[in-house]
Amino acid sequence: MSGVSSSPVGRPTRGTTGVNRLRRVDRWIARHPALRRTDDPLVVDLGFGASAVTPLELHARLTRERPDATVLGLEIDADRVARARAQAAGVAGVSFARGGFEVPTDRGRRPAVIRAMNVLRQYDEPDVADAWARMCARLQPDGILVEGTCDEIGRIVTWVEVGADAVPRSLTVSLRLAGLDSPVVAAERLPKALIHRNVEGERVHAFVASLEREWRRAAVVAPFGAAHRWRTAMQAMADAGWPLVRRDRWRLGEVGVAWDAVAPR
Repeated sequence: MSGVSSSPVGRPTRGTTGVNRLRRVDRWIARHPALRRTDDPLVVDLGFGASAVTPLELHARLTRERPDATVLGLEIDADRVARARAQAAGVAGVSFARGGFEVPTDRGRRPAVIRAMNVLRQYDEPDVADAWARMCARLQPDGILVEGTCDEIGRIVTWVEVGADAVPRSLTVSLRLAGLDSPVVAAERLPKALIHRNVEGERVHAFVASLEREWRRAAVVAPFGAAHRWRTAMQAMADAGWPLVRRDRWRLGEVGVAWDAVAPR
């Protein structure tokens, strides 16, 4: 790959990965206009980990909506890249290369989407803006960066959508509703830009508290199922003035909120 840097920008990830761990964010990306409307549906999985599993799963889910989508997995660790290439040998539409926040691509192609999940957890909060800016500089004009974190089995996932101008647009919380006791569990998996801001006086703290409050109030409709309870709680959030986005995904245990409503003070 001609665009690969000899000195990737960033630090090696811990490498942890798992089957279906990123299924929630994969399906969200697959339905996003940034992918559906682009002329070049290249998606980068930055910091894919110790195996090829997440790029391969991402490609499989994207091609259900966009059959010509291609996925490039990037890792700083050369051994991980070699291992992934061997694991994915013969799979069309998926490739791997060594790279970091500079997002090297073949012939300078610009991605429609960069997914960077569980990459910034090891960084300090002041490092986030620079990392976002580096990655977003490589996007197509209408492209997006999806940066966030999740638990080990993908039942608790949060991410930030960032535009090509490096300006964050929204925060999404996605939870497995079956067996969910409280949406407060999302607090421990917030993206690096927000996880230390879940304290009194910060906007994201108010958002998480509102999620919890409305989920508790919606217990009266719990006999109709967890999805109905979640939709009831989200409608109450919207009625209270929270600027929620992509409401069609409430049934999946997701809620998106405009960034300005949760941004650090």
